[in-house]
Amino acid sequence: MNRSNIEWTEVTWNPTTGCTKISPGCKYCYAERWAKMQQKRGIAQYKNGFQLSLAPNRLFDPMRWKRPSKVFVNSMSDLFHEDIQEPYINRIFQIMNQTPIHQFQILTKRIDRVVGLSKSLCWSDNIWLGVSVESEDEAGRIDLLKRSSAQIKFVSFEPLLGDISYNNYYGLSWIVVGGESGGRARKVEKEWVLKIRDNCKRQNIPFFFKQWGKRIFNPDLSDPTLVKAHPLYAKGGCMIDGQVYKEFPTK
Repeated sequence: MNRSNIEWTEVTWNPTTGCTKISPGCKYCYAERWAKMQQKRGIAQYKNGFQLSLAPNRLFDPMRWKRPSKVFVNSMSDLFHEDIQEPYINRIFQIMNQTPIHQFQILTKRIDRVVGLSKSLCWSDNIWLGVSVESEDEAGRIDLLKRSSAQIKFVSFEPLLGDISYNNYYGLSWIVVGGESGGRARKVEKEWVLKIRDNCKRQNIPFFFKQWGKRIFNPDLSDPTLVKAHPLYAKGGCMIDGQVYKEFPTK
């Protein structure tokens, strides 16, 4: 079981690794950096670096995990990448359907492909489907997400790179927001975060603020979550006006 440091999940499951970039949020992809590090370390699953690769030997991992967990599916890839064949995607869904003790969290930028496949997949209620939206230009992904058959639908505004005017969260179960991290991280503005938070409050949508990304992006340098010893430490801190938002779907 691969325990995760990602605040909104518990473990990761990567039956595929590697991806290709399709929008501005991909520019400084953490998964690409991590895959290349693992390749240098000689880890067999990353022998191809960040080239898309299937890992059928990892398919049955969730069936061996006895502790109920939130499972981030393909943290190192995109399950709906155009080069992953439909039968392999179906097999992954079958594993998720057969392990109801876990909650599987899928996050994709390729939501158009999901819509095309959605009716052929079994969306058991333990499968969450999310889309990444980094700016207003990608907000149309949210409308496509709403057309999917997933029972729990969420949006990850991470890395949040601009002001998002899209504010119709009807049909969504959860919103995650985070600033970009890493040496070349692009700045997130507080006003962008507050707009999304306030929309969630008005529409009664659970709101999860992951991080500011870098210390210099945090408007409150007295934020205690900037300190690594803090139990809620996050990159750049995670408080908004002295409050931590770590809400999860309630349905």
